[in-house]
Amino acid sequence: MNKFKYVLGCLFLVIVLSGCSRKKDKFINRGWHAIGTEYNILYNGGLALEQGKQEVAGSYNENFWDILPVERMQISEEISLPGTVKNESFKLAEEKATKAIQKHSMLIEGKENNPQIDEAYLMLGKARYFDQRFFPALEAFNYILHKYPASNTINHAQIWREKTNIRLQNNKLAIKNLKRIIKAETLKDQDMADANAMLAQAYINISHPDSAIIPIRTAAEYTSNNDEKGRYYYIQGQLYNLLKQRDSANYAFDEVIELNRKAPREYLVNAQIEKTRNFNFETEDPAILLARLKEMEENRENRPFLDKIYFQIAEYYNHIDSTNVATSYYNKSLREPSKDNYLFSLNYETLGNINFDKALYREASAYYDSTLTKIPNTSRDYFFVERKRDNLKEVIFYESIVEKNDSILGFVEMPEDERVDYFTRYAEELKEKAVAEAKEGAVPEATQPTIPASRNTPGAPPALGGNDPANTFYFYNPRRVSSGLESFVRTWGPRELRDNWRLNSSNFTNIEKDGLDEVSGLIISNNPKFTAQTYLDQIPSDPLQISELEKERNDAYYSLGLIYKEKYNKPNLASEKLTALLDFTEEERLVIPANYYLYKINLERGNNSEAERFKQVVLTQYPDSRYASRINNPDLAIAQEDEAENKYKELYTLFEKAEFLKVIEEAKIFVNEYPEEELLPKIELLRARAMGRIYGVNVYKEELSTIAANYPQTQEGITALELLNTAIPEMEKSTLEINSSTASNLKLLYSVEVAAQQKSNVLKEVLEKAILELDYAGLSVSQDVYNDKLKFVVVHGLDTYSNAEGFAELLNINKKYKVEITPVIVSSENYRVIQLKKNLDTYIELINKQEP
Repeated sequence: MNKFKYVLGCLFLVIVLSGCSRKKDKFINRGWHAIGTEYNILYNGGLALEQGKQEVAGSYNENFWDILPVERMQISEEISLPGTVKNESFKLAEEKATKAIQKHSMLIEGKENNPQIDEAYLMLGKARYFDQRFFPALEAFNYILHKYPASNTINHAQIWREKTNIRLQNNKLAIKNLKRIIKAETLKDQDMADANAMLAQAYINISHPDSAIIPIRTAAEYTSNNDEKGRYYYIQGQLYNLLKQRDSANYAFDEVIELNRKAPREYLVNAQIEKTRNFNFETEDPAILLARLKEMEENRENRPFLDKIYFQIAEYYNHIDSTNVATSYYNKSLREPSKDNYLFSLNYETLGNINFDKALYREASAYYDSTLTKIPNTSRDYFFVERKRDNLKEVIFYESIVEKNDSILGFVEMPEDERVDYFTRYAEELKEKAVAEAKEGAVPEATQPTIPASRNTPGAPPALGGNDPANTFYFYNPRRVSSGLESFVRTWGPRELRDNWRLNSSNFTNIEKDGLDEVSGLIISNNPKFTAQTYLDQIPSDPLQISELEKERNDAYYSLGLIYKEKYNKPNLASEKLTALLDFTEEERLVIPANYYLYKINLERGNNSEAERFKQVVLTQYPDSRYASRINNPDLAIAQEDEAENKYKELYTLFEKAEFLKVIEEAKIFVNEYPEEELLPKIELLRARAMGRIYGVNVYKEELSTIAANYPQTQEGITALELLNTAIPEMEKSTLEINSSTASNLKLLYSVEVAAQQKSNVLKEVLEKAILELDYAGLSVSQDVYNDKLKFVVVHGLDTYSNAEGFAELLNINKKYKVEITPVIVSSENYRVIQLKKNLDTYIELINKQEP
């Protein structure tokens, strides 16, 4: 018996060993390797592949604001280095597929005899596809098509090859091949669904949404996967919406809704939201829409989607002009936890638009700022919102001036006893509030006090300087004492003065419930914020300072009037600002145009009697003004405006051509001819820039200072002030650095008189000819203005000092060129300083001193 078992065991071992061979095409060999491939290696690889697919789908952030992709897979823009792995599951699946091919492939005489190897290659391609290595994936799928044409997975492999082609942007090739595959009519239902879905994706990619509708619907009908069915119907609805076919879109969204819990909840909720967006307010009852939205809001299953539901309710109220309720719901949407940055941006932008329409421009600008934080800074939407935000800067700037100066001047005009009483009560209110907060455990702050808002004007202006104590010694300065006490309490808490106070954990001052601890009381008592005199000392009394505040305020009112009229088409606000201006000032430079624009505003609004009143003011009191000419001869006024605009364009063209002296001369003529022209600040700024190019940074600084002083409320005046604070100091810091041994990127400067234009043109031609004929690649020539007497013909691009000297000497001794002018060799950095400070002579002196 034992002998029989021994023989039987040996026989089994021989069969097993003979079956292990991959070189014999026998039934036992094929069966052995097929079973080993399918139920061991490919099974484990399939589990890893499925897990990886779920991870990819789970990490994908859906963007329901755009057409959904057929497949949930986030394509990474990062370039992967060789050997790096994005997902360990796909790595494992690829390793299993490779192992199956290496250990169980039965390639005998060019024919594969293991029926599972094509499945291994299919898994290999899929693993590479999901790992976003599309070219290697394509190679695996093509291998199946070429080596296993009779495989039962051939259609599946063809579809996956076209999926890969679509990822590689070969959309037209994929469309051609998918049409052929679908036409063959040999596909299983799921393969038919996959083929049509990818055909739709290819059409979407090439912007043919109408061609994508039938394939995506076919895919939805053939697939047995409810997740895919819901997704495909939703995409179909999106495509119909893109084509403005609302009824068809709603029908597709109804298909999603009918799936109910069979499909993911996000498809159902977004389908319901899309239907509300397609609601026709002209033919349907708005109450029905509101009832639908409220039902969605109250459904507990919709809690994860309340951010979108609140937004849609807000859109409903905004559409019916109930902006207060809409604002409430927009804010509700913002408060909901959400990863949808686009939804955040829509909420912020819409709130910005609502505030803009209410003329609350500061609030609108803040909302636009928030919008920009949620939009990619390279997108079209970003630049659109940024432009809207930037356009508000001017009106916010002037409104801030009006708010601040009106408040200060209101306190100036207030009787002394009322002013003292006002600030006494204000300081007491602040002190009572600080005491109440300190009793609750808050540490009083030692902040710089500022003037409060006047009772008659909105907003609180910043302090005008205050009385900072002259003493710098710590204990003589109440504010520094208060700040020090605050800092100590924040760091150590309210501790008693005793030995080892830092080490004793019980060393804390006992604070009674209704009382103040000693430290808080000391901070409050030493804080100048709670003293009326602090604010009274900040009210200006100098007539010159008060006059400057009035002038600044009046200019701001005038600018706001024009902005509201011309830029934002807000005639009511424009009329309000200009009318207030007439109550403040009698300056002709403001009174005349204010009356003129009030005449135009009332004329446009049909208030003929008011228009006539302002018209007569201009015609009777200022008959020689250009505004009177505009009223009497509107066509002439338009011609004058066009003439001034064309003159500015002409000057700007001259500036771009570096004809700075002409710009200076023509600008001077313009100023004399058009002393009241609104383009005057632009002309002056252009002239200042030309002056800077000719006479250097010192003159440029003087000109900018003049513009900032003369036109403080214009954009040009603001620009001049910014240049004075930023660019000019940087220019003034620039210094010459003489080091010929290490200098690079050098230039040759040939000085020519400005009047000798022909001579400079000839010299430029000679230099360009020499560079070409002597094969000095990389060199170039230009003519640059230096000052009102000299200009430079400059050779750019020389790398070393010796090469610059050699090239200059060659030009001098070569009879063909014979350039007799001695050039100055200068680095790019020093050339910039020479042009800024017009100190060529200083540079030449430094060079001569350095030479032996």
